[in-house]
Amino acid sequence: MSNKEEKAGKHSGRRPLVPRLRFPEFRETGEWEGVLLGEICQPQQWPTISSTDLVDVGYPVYGANGFIGYYNSYNHEFETVAVTCRGSTCGEVLLIPKKSYVTGNSMCLDGIEAAQNSYHFVFHLLKYRGFNDVISGSAQPQIVGNAIKRVKITLPELKEQQKIADCLSSLDDLITLESQKLNALKTHKKGLMQQLFPAGGETVPRLRFPEFREAGEWETKPFEELFIIGNGKDYKHLSNGEVPVYGSGGYMLSVNDHLHDGESVCIGRKGTINSPMFLTGKFWAVDTLFYTHSFTDCLPRFIYSIFQNVDWLKHNEAGGVPSLSKTNIGKIKVAVPKLKEQQKIADCLSSLDDLITAQAQKVEVLKTHKKGLMQQLFPPSP
Repeated sequence: MSNKEEKAGKHSGRRPLVPRLRFPEFRETGEWEGVLLGEICQPQQWPTISSTDLVDVGYPVYGANGFIGYYNSYNHEFETVAVTCRGSTCGEVLLIPKKSYVTGNSMCLDGIEAAQNSYHFVFHLLKYRGFNDVISGSAQPQIVGNAIKRVKITLPELKEQQKIADCLSSLDDLITLESQKLNALKTHKKGLMQQLFPAGGETVPRLRFPEFREAGEWETKPFEELFIIGNGKDYKHLSNGEVPVYGSGGYMLSVNDHLHDGESVCIGRKGTINSPMFLTGKFWAVDTLFYTHSFTDCLPRFIYSIFQNVDWLKHNEAGGVPSLSKTNIGKIKVAVPKLKEQQKIADCLSSLDDLITAQAQKVEVLKTHKKGLMQQLFPPSP
């Protein structure tokens, strides 16, 4: 920070509008300027178009959740930034490409470049800043009237805006690329599982490892002949510890005792009933989660793969919060091969799961890096 910036901060009694991390060529260019969003753009909304108006080929249409299809005309000649102003995605910021149609509850911030500012920079800045201070309502969150014009932001000179935008856009491109790799791995696993397990009503998979191609049909059995389903229990009488506690939504906290020790496949009893988990070692399950134990002629990791193939929502027994019962789970019939073939399939899919986990961690590391970088690249709001 320059002496001029330090003096400005001392005399005004406020923290100077300068980021903690700045590119070398801009370190002596002074403070950023505090402005209202309405001073650099013209917020406006456009009529909603029906899904029946969408076409197969045309101009891209963007709504509250991003791209939704194509339309036969556009309402934006140039690139713009849009903010969702109503609903569950209220405050979401989108960068809209040229010749697009923006519909629904999104408000476009047109004219940013006419005010000698960068759309890409404003997009990243608003994504970082958020709109919590102007969102009202809980049941139906919304940004009312001209509130968006009164949002306070800070802006450097155009060249510094472009430098920051290029940096963050490059990082976004990398995150997108690694996310696509993650999705490709998940898609590959899904397709592979469709081949490795028999289709409904069949007893032989379409894809089989060479050593098992003459091993005959798989045997059809109900789950209740393969394992025992255990009930989760309340943990509130326990103290803090190192044993993880799981509910239907995943890990909750850690306690000083365990309900089960060993490999287990878990499925939600209530709430999230379509996300099976494979657990090993000591753990505690709460009453919204079923766990399995005492496996007969089957491997827990193989059963986990089967659980991932079950459409659990079809077995939902409640009209409100989704629920499963031990009785109905036990009656589900599946085809099962001999233990050696189970092991081969489980090893194959576990290796793929390891790759997926590693790729997911890579994406999260990049996202965390970007979040930390933005905290350094943007000063606090004025």
